[in-house]
Amino acid sequence: MACFRPAPTSRRQFLSAAAVMSTALVAAARAAVAQTQPLRPTPSCADEPQPTARQTEGPYFKPDSPLRSSLLEPGIGGAKIVVTGVVLSTSCQPVPRALIDVWHADDRGTYDNAGYRLRGHQFTDDQGRYRLETIVPGIYVGRTRHFHLKVQAPNRPVLTTQLYFPGEAGNARDPIFNRDLVLKVKDASDGKTGTFDFVLDLGGGRQGRG
Repeated sequence: MACFRPAPTSRRQFLSAAAVMSTALVAAARAAVAQTQPLRPTPSCADEPQPTARQTEGPYFKPDSPLRSSLLEPGIGGAKIVVTGVVLSTSCQPVPRALIDVWHADDRGTYDNAGYRLRGHQFTDDQGRYRLETIVPGIYVGRTRHFHLKVQAPNRPVLTTQLYFPGEAGNARDPIFNRDLVLKVKDASDGKTGTFDFVLDLGGGRQGRG
């Protein structure tokens, strides 16, 4: 009875199979390394972040604002905007439970100094994220369009700053406008969206000034 014998493997076939196996092993090794490497906390950490610039508080701040992430109330006019982002340390780590206190003018450029309309505070989640629902503020004489904010990591100094809007004619005329504090704004189906990431110097000594 004849015995079946496999055809001998040629040198070319052997080298081709070895190359395929080597490529597969390299890919598997790279995948294993990628799984063990820590993920970047946020895309903002591509470069070493600088502390968010400080700016003046202005004359219209009121303490004890209500705890809320939406400043929308019945009767408020103006275009809706949702601002999101994260609070980071200068070492690029998210800051959970950071306080974000916001106040700004209404769509006519007027602040509510008798009550707390368009004023409120919130705390970031465990990944340092925040979400603010409000309106696009109006403009008043001497200033361009802006939000006022105070941002504070737990048991750390307060960062007082302002955020601005891109493409505003008043930006060039505003004496304290800072291009590093401009929101990234896009149109949405029901208004606008904006993004901004705050960077806090938790050592308390490197915060920039606007």
